[in-house]
Amino acid sequence: MDELVALYAEGDLSGRVTGTAPRSAVRARNLPHAATAVLLRHVDGRVYVHRRTTTKDVYPGMHDAWAGGVVLAGEDPVEAAGRELTEELGVTGCELRPCLRFWYADDHTSYLAYVFEATYDPRTCGPVVHQPSEVAAGWWMHWDELTARLADPDWPFVPDGRAGLARYAAAQD
Repeated sequence: MDELVALYAEGDLSGRVTGTAPRSAVRARNLPHAATAVLLRHVDGRVYVHRRTTTKDVYPGMHDAWAGGVVLAGEDPVEAAGRELTEELGVTGCELRPCLRFWYADDHTSYLAYVFEATYDPRTCGPVVHQPSEVAAGWWMHWDELTARLADPDWPFVPDGRAGLARYAAAQD
């Protein structure tokens, strides 16, 4: 079934919903929508990085450090972030901390990013379990290792994820 996605006013950071459209139309016409991005940080500071499946509709087969996805019609972005974290990585019980909000746009997607951080404690959040249709593999990386890899423009990392990590790092300073 084609999910109904909330459409947002392009460039407007307030999060004003302007309508809805089927996910297929959002992708085909690059309609402005909202998406969540959750950075899963282990209690020891490492970041969870994964490789997307080759069947993903945007940036297939590339690496990513964000669990996330589109905000559905009628869905609150905080609820969407929790849903996506559970769907993609199987993680539950992690508190979400809002970090920032920004617009991202390229030839493939245009969305208002609701960025969150979740602290992963294996004693309370349960195991990381990949959704087979979205995540091909995953591992923990130290922040310094991740930023070093991101400095290599040939590392196949999702472009919106690169932009999000740069903004996240700047907000932490």
